[in-house]
Amino acid sequence: MTERIDSRRYEAWARHYAEHGATELIPAATVIILRDGDDGLEVLMLRRNSKIAFGGMWVFPGGRIDDADTVKGTGGEPDELATAAAAAVREASEEADLTVDVDSLVWFSYWVPPPITPKRFSTFFFATRVAFGEAGEVSIDAGEITEHAWMSPATAMERRDRGEIELAAPTWMTLHLLQTWNSTTSALAALDDMTPLFYETRMALADDGVAAMWSGDAGYEAEDPSIPGPRHRLTMSSDSYRLDRSDG
Repeated sequence: MTERIDSRRYEAWARHYAEHGATELIPAATVIILRDGDDGLEVLMLRRNSKIAFGGMWVFPGGRIDDADTVKGTGGEPDELATAAAAAVREASEEADLTVDVDSLVWFSYWVPPPITPKRFSTFFFATRVAFGEAGEVSIDAGEITEHAWMSPATAMERRDRGEIELAAPTWMTLHLLQTWNSTTSALAALDDMTPLFYETRMALADDGVAAMWSGDAGYEAEDPSIPGPRHRLTMSSDSYRLDRSDG
């Protein structure tokens, strides 16, 4: 994804937002499937068909939550987290033909897209290890998903910087987090221990690319990346994604 395409896409979104306003949020779930490779932690990445939402991007298994995924709590009301977990299990099966034990899922983040984006999937992110006996047995339908690969988080981010693959901001941020650990056991234990992260994204054009900003960034409320002060943002340019977390 080049800077030119980023800017063009942003401008198209801005025109759509100015004309139609913010679209409704679509509940969704994503599952990050981990395994231990020869050189450490690896994650399953899928390339989406270029003709559908997030077309051409490399993503984790996931998608919108269907009515059939609904899990009800003790009071008879839908349990939002359990329903999202059920959707994550289903998506892993549909998109990669992998079996996921719902009880193995670790919820570690929740993402709300910026109002400017025309299709807004508010998404629970879960992590799990690949089931025993399925370490490399991924099967895709060549429909919604056209390619798959096991990659280390660092390799996936390096391939993005070389222009070989395209990653959305939530995917990149998740890979950046996962590169902290060398094994599935350490990653899942740490993710399970931490308070789930909440990201409600605001996006704007900056001098050096498109800035995805989150709470704590000086430019977040005004959606103005030029405002001096603390930083909590990912700046996406042609040759790199740059994460900036600073106190200003």
